[in-house]
Amino acid sequence: METTEQLITRLAAQARPVRRLRPPMVRAVLWLVGMGGVGGVAIALFSNLDVTIGRLSEPLLLAELIGILGTAIGAVIAAFYLSVPGRSSRWGLVPIPFFVLWMASSGDNCYQDWLVHGTDGWALGESFACFRFILMTGVPIALSLLLILRRAHPLAPIRVAAIAGLGVAAMAAFLLQFFHTFDITFLDLAVHLAAGAMVAAGSALVGLSRRRGGFMPPARPM
Repeated sequence: METTEQLITRLAAQARPVRRLRPPMVRAVLWLVGMGGVGGVAIALFSNLDVTIGRLSEPLLLAELIGILGTAIGAVIAAFYLSVPGRSSRWGLVPIPFFVLWMASSGDNCYQDWLVHGTDGWALGESFACFRFILMTGVPIALSLLLILRRAHPLAPIRVAAIAGLGVAAMAAFLLQFFHTFDITFLDLAVHLAAGAMVAAGSALVGLSRRRGGFMPPARPM
């Protein structure tokens, strides 16, 4: 039977160097900058910037954009921190104030639209196109983020994946604002939230399916 000393000697002989992960904030910022670059190119090429810039003069819309972007950035940063064992669970609270601002400003926008248009304020508008946009944009972004987060081999993969999914859903909703050049209705908002919830839930399911392994197999040593 192998003794403790023999086990230590064998493990030491077989040990290979591994790449040390950068600090969570650095990795989060690098990923956000990368996604921001891709999103910026898409906005510049395909959106109507003149219309969007004109709409930014509306205080409620500006507050909504700040809330959405803050939710996206806060949730992504929180996911990177929570993916590292030993980090405080309070990081999960970071996106909450921005999410509240997002919901409050969006709800007020819907209410103002309803006051102007009456029962038409409950119309679906372009909801299905927006639903498709959020899903088609959010899924590949979520996969990219989860592939990076798995390198930390999180101990609570479901929580990390769910928060990451919230950040991705908010990022997709932020991009949508540059192509959604009209005020949303209450049902539009509900459909947007449903699409975002599906992205977040899908990310959480990835975490659940890999709970024992921590998302996915850990990164190979160098």
